[in-house]
Amino acid sequence: MSDWQHEYAEIATLAGGFAHEIRNPLSTIQLNVDLVAEELEDTADPTPRDRRMLTKLERVRRECDHLKQVVEAFLHFARSSLVQASPTSVAAVIEEFLDGFEATAAAANIEVSPHLASDLPLVALDPSLFRQVLANLARNAVQAMPRGGTLELTARRDSDHVLVEVIDTGCGIASDQVNRIFEAFYTTKQAATVDDAGGTGLGLPT
Repeated sequence: MSDWQHEYAEIATLAGGFAHEIRNPLSTIQLNVDLVAEELEDTADPTPRDRRMLTKLERVRRECDHLKQVVEAFLHFARSSLVQASPTSVAAVIEEFLDGFEATAAAANIEVSPHLASDLPLVALDPSLFRQVLANLARNAVQAMPRGGTLELTARRDSDHVLVEVIDTGCGIASDQVNRIFEAFYTTKQAATVDDAGGTGLGLPT
């Protein structure tokens, strides 16, 4: 292992320890919030005060979910430099990802259109990290197409490389934001509902 790989391995180990130390108390907080919320929800005739408390508890739930997303995203970000590449079929990895993404796409009214060339060579690739790349890009695409649309994935030869493109029919990225999209923790997504914890700002950098 080279010096830089050793340094990244240490960072990934520290990130794993950090994530573990955050997860445990966070799980305890969420469990207790859920228990209190259940007691209030089981009240036969909730008072205005009970309803206000439930609203506040839902906000705590949402912030806990967001923090869990940030911790997981940070862990992926720290480990993304530890690439373990091996000869891999890009098309096979994309097809495997699409099998798992099919239900999400259907629920969001998104048509997935893959175009994978038949003459693709094996490439040096870390399948796990590449699936994470596809997942991040697909998640962004879904969020950019709230009313549905088309998600196109293409893979083709480009000289001695394989070129993969992920194209959606969403709203696009504002010109004043394009130069910042790979900055760690930069995000334009805001948590709009209890079920939407917003963005972490680590998807594209990862």
